[in-house]
Amino acid sequence: MAIQNDQTAVGIFLECLLSEICRRFGSTMCIAGTSVGTAHHCFTVVQTEHWRSLTYVSGRFFFAYWKAFMTQTHSTASITHTTCPYCGVGCGVTVRQHGNVLSPVSGDIQHPANAGRLCVKGSSLHETVDQIDRLLYPTVLGKRTSWDNSLNLVADKMQQVIHDHGPDAVAIYAAGQILTEDYYVANKLMKGFIGSSNLDTNSRLCMASAVVAHKRAFGSDTVPGCYDDLEEADLLILVGSNAAWAHPILFQRIAAAKQARPEMKVVVIDPRRTATSDLADLQLSLRPGSDALLFNALLCWLSDHDALDHDFIQQHSEGFASTLQAAHDSTPDSLQECAQQLGLDKHDLETFFQWFASTAKTVSVFSQGINQSSSGVDKGNAIINAHLATGRIGKPGATPFSVTGQPNAMGGREVGGLANQLAAHMDFSAPEVDRVRRFWQAPNVATRPGLKAIELFDAVKRGDIKFLWIISTNPLVSMPDADDVKAALARCELVVVSDCMANTDTTAAAHVLLPAASWGEKNGTVTNSERCISRQRSFLSPAGEAKPDWWILAQVAQRLGFEKAFDYQHPAEIFDEYSRLTGFENNGERDLDLSGLSGLSRDQYDAMAPTQWPVNRQYPQGRKRFFDDQRFYTPSQKAQFIAITAALPASRHQDGSLIMNTGRVRDHWHTMTRTAKSARLAQHIREPYVDIHPDDAKRLTLVDGALARISNHRGKILLRTNITTNQRAGEIFVPMHWTSRYASAARMGVLIDKSCDPFSGQPELKYTGVEAEPFPTAWQGMILSRHDLGAVPCDYWVYGLNDGCHGYEIGGNQPLEQIQDWAQQQLPDAEWLTLHDPDTQHMRLLAIVDQQLALVLFVHQDQAIGTRQWLVEQFAQTSLTITERKALLAGRPLEGVVDQGRIVCSCFGIGENTIRDAIRSGCHSADQLGDTLKCGTNCGSCVPELKALIQDTHSECS
Repeated sequence: MAIQNDQTAVGIFLECLLSEICRRFGSTMCIAGTSVGTAHHCFTVVQTEHWRSLTYVSGRFFFAYWKAFMTQTHSTASITHTTCPYCGVGCGVTVRQHGNVLSPVSGDIQHPANAGRLCVKGSSLHETVDQIDRLLYPTVLGKRTSWDNSLNLVADKMQQVIHDHGPDAVAIYAAGQILTEDYYVANKLMKGFIGSSNLDTNSRLCMASAVVAHKRAFGSDTVPGCYDDLEEADLLILVGSNAAWAHPILFQRIAAAKQARPEMKVVVIDPRRTATSDLADLQLSLRPGSDALLFNALLCWLSDHDALDHDFIQQHSEGFASTLQAAHDSTPDSLQECAQQLGLDKHDLETFFQWFASTAKTVSVFSQGINQSSSGVDKGNAIINAHLATGRIGKPGATPFSVTGQPNAMGGREVGGLANQLAAHMDFSAPEVDRVRRFWQAPNVATRPGLKAIELFDAVKRGDIKFLWIISTNPLVSMPDADDVKAALARCELVVVSDCMANTDTTAAAHVLLPAASWGEKNGTVTNSERCISRQRSFLSPAGEAKPDWWILAQVAQRLGFEKAFDYQHPAEIFDEYSRLTGFENNGERDLDLSGLSGLSRDQYDAMAPTQWPVNRQYPQGRKRFFDDQRFYTPSQKAQFIAITAALPASRHQDGSLIMNTGRVRDHWHTMTRTAKSARLAQHIREPYVDIHPDDAKRLTLVDGALARISNHRGKILLRTNITTNQRAGEIFVPMHWTSRYASAARMGVLIDKSCDPFSGQPELKYTGVEAEPFPTAWQGMILSRHDLGAVPCDYWVYGLNDGCHGYEIGGNQPLEQIQDWAQQQLPDAEWLTLHDPDTQHMRLLAIVDQQLALVLFVHQDQAIGTRQWLVEQFAQTSLTITERKALLAGRPLEGVVDQGRIVCSCFGIGENTIRDAIRSGCHSADQLGDTLKCGTNCGSCVPELKALIQDTHSECS
């Protein structure tokens, strides 16, 4: 259907109503017409198989939108096309505003990465742009100050340290979340004008091993493929990648391709069975760390079965013979013995080898399960070796493909955001140093690599680095041996933190805090996993006195005396300089060349469409694939096989009898500073947990749903136990996200040692020795509160936002009277209703303020708290009746009130109880549940859980 829109309240209302309907009911809205920012355009609703769902739009929903937008009658509708700030997929996002009202965001139908789809995190972005917990003003030692004073202090201290101790006593640690323009200014300041390469980023924890693997094989950090290859492949191998949760839109593209072509094969290689395994034709749950052995064995099998591309090997590569010999030397002779070493079934292993050998269109996607390893580089090269040996590179549907974990890890790699890079895909050879020196006109340019992340923080602790500037990251949570990093910062003479958030583990350790602009306020570019440069455009005024990171860095540079080189007025000027550097004396010798984007005016920069680099005379519209011409960036222009001696990780059992793996959950991101602001994202998984196999749980007397203490000599954390056969025996899985802001003791980084890859410096975050034991408590319970209460004075607490209130899971051995006194101190003037049985450690408290529910505290002897979603909904009541108060105190809904239970589908807010009822009523597939409830029809991330609920519910009924 098509509707002509205008600037009237009716037109504005219809636009936003349709946007929200499309978001809620799985349709896609395509906007076409005049330029962005105009109010006169038409839009068409497509993909209308769910259009009948419009009948479910309630009058309350309709009139709520009408009321909101009637207040904006005279405002002008504006539309901003920007890019999602989460994972490396780089999805386009459309933001609509009407005066001061921000509509729910939607996917940009014209963006090549997502074509209008968004995962639940992206769909919730408009819920995360408030000023709660924002860092709004510069502070020094906790006291507010001016930008002038804070910047002068930073520059003066840098100057003093450089004068007294040399440039290497200064360091910057940045993040894959900042924009390319921010990265460029930071790198130019440090490596060009201060003369130190001690600039590293949290991309060291993410993609550093893939960078080195690419450079060893191709002569450059080049991602050869594109997202289209995922859909064109006949065999797709996902190695160390839970794409369903970590890269949901890519996973949905793969799922759609497989649905269209059921003959397409998907292999998942991961020690765990994850949500991604739901799509797999073959799951290889191999022994942790044995990926290089697997791909070495594959190379040997291909050779033994005459499945090599001898023409490609002879004409376009070097080093094959020594590589094959090394593979044979470290691979068992028999397939059975190899399968035993890998922890796999022989038939499954042989099936994988046969599929690879017989499928010309093969894509191998690898991510953090490969990179975050003490041998991550070798694992990456073992995968690439198999592709080179079969000539499967540079062809549609045939490529090795490293997918990045962060929104701009690729952009950081481009401009030199790692300590072992100089700039623009140039390193520290004499000609490259000279070239960058002349371009920047920087006589003090660094001439050697700097300290990588672990080395950098160790140098801080030793006192070698005396000034540290941390930009947009939280290393006191994410770094290995995180408490040692905390101790290091305590010894540093000056720690500066630029961040948009005020309340993180790392900001608490800083002397100077500088408020940085956040997503929606920032203006610049990011690069996704397929080399596509996209614009992040601002549509909000910066909160408080927040400033862009590039501006902050440039201001410090000017105070250091580098005024001319850092006299930037707009990010377009920075992008232009960066683009010119990529093309400077390039002549096709370097893969990264954006010379075709240099010289853009501000208007052209603002309007820049997503483009895959390189962009130059040869490729004016960008390039989808590299190496389709069999030309590589090595001195011989041939690809390099890398001889790999496969080795399992060093034993960590001196630290404990279990091996701890770490990773992401579906709805949270990094250390939750953004996702924790969205109630619907917080509801899917409320607590940090530990996945453990039933055999280990039995041996350790761990009970499903009870608390467990995970520990080694470095530290301990408290987590909720989840017993599952998806986890291999002898191993556990722990999510990475919870910090001291959101949990009493869940920073998994405190347990991880500093083992890292010798080539890339990337830490081994997937293989840590730990012990697990029950953590007994006298009581456990929950708190719901209208206000954020901060830390709770008990052994175990976890904080999360609900829709309309704040929630806490709690437990401990403190006297219940202590918890009751603390709760009542939070609301001293409230009307309190109390039910307390000390003999059974049973207590219920309700606080009523102005006839409204203000706080609920339920404590039981065990962890079984039962239903709670209906309790959350009671915070919306404007006046509680006597009957409703009794029901609240009893902890049971009134007759006829439905509690939908734990939220499973975050996109549409569908709970477990509602889903189970639909299954009992006849929904026997995820598609049927989608037709009935809409769950699983937006980002699809919950589909594996829906299938599990179907199976579980049927088991209960049989």
